[in-house]
Amino acid sequence: MIEISSELKKLIEGNVLAFATVDETGNPHCIAVGDVKVISSNQILVGDNYMAETIRNINKNNNVALVVWNKEWEKEGIGFELKGTVEIFKKGKWIEKVKEIHKGFPAKCAILITVNKIKKLA
Repeated sequence: MIEISSELKKLIEGNVLAFATVDETGNPHCIAVGDVKVISSNQILVGDNYMAETIRNINKNNNVALVVWNKEWEKEGIGFELKGTVEIFKKGKWIEKVKEIHKGFPAKCAILITVNKIKKLA
């Protein structure tokens, strides 16, 4: 089983991440996401505030990728690519957690990513 290390958890929760999906024709779409939480050894929670295109893509293909780099990448370039699959929740405990994290934002749904591959970059 893939496991998110404490070092990687710190990077994920302390930085903005690139979040990539693909549409039904294979065209990529990438956005920046913040306030991301690692909720288990291989799961990450992201809130949907303004992600219309991302959600459309996930509904067609639930495979996603995330990339994160440390803030001091010029001194010590540490980055990771994480790939996984997504479940979307519009009610229940995950949407309530997203509402706690994203106070003052719409929190339309909770995006739960189960990571199945981690690759260290540079």
